[in-house]
Amino acid sequence: MAKVKQDSAQLWGQSLRTADQLHSAAIHLLRRLRTQDLRSSVGPAQLSALSVLVFAGPRTLGELASAEQVKPPTMSRIVAGLKRSRLIEVSRDTEDARRMQIRATAKGARLLQKGRRRRIEYLAANLASLTGDELAQLAIAAASLERVLRNWT
Repeated sequence: MAKVKQDSAQLWGQSLRTADQLHSAAIHLLRRLRTQDLRSSVGPAQLSALSVLVFAGPRTLGELASAEQVKPPTMSRIVAGLKRSRLIEVSRDTEDARRMQIRATAKGARLLQKGRRRRIEYLAANLASLTGDELAQLAIAAASLERVLRNWT
């Protein structure tokens, strides 16, 4: 029984160390990739909200605010800016006329996809310094992280 507790404690310690490394790496990676978004002429909050609409589909204001972890008044300002730029369209909900459905326009989807492509190419250019074995290990780690995110509690 003592061996099981020791193994469990070691595994927890390894999990904490790995979580610390991933946390730091994720923050630094996103900061570096975010520099590519400056070329889009759309602010980070608007790009993030637009991303939800492009990849998850139409949302109400409340759903979008919840997804972005902001208050509805903040999301209202973000939505207004996206609408002015014609990156989204807002229509009445077919089931409840008091609610609005917000969806990305084709222009918004193109802008987001172009930005995503820029970030991926920028990252790929920097990953090119790795060996084939290192890239394979990173691909396995990315797949493992995706699995963790799918099962997130």
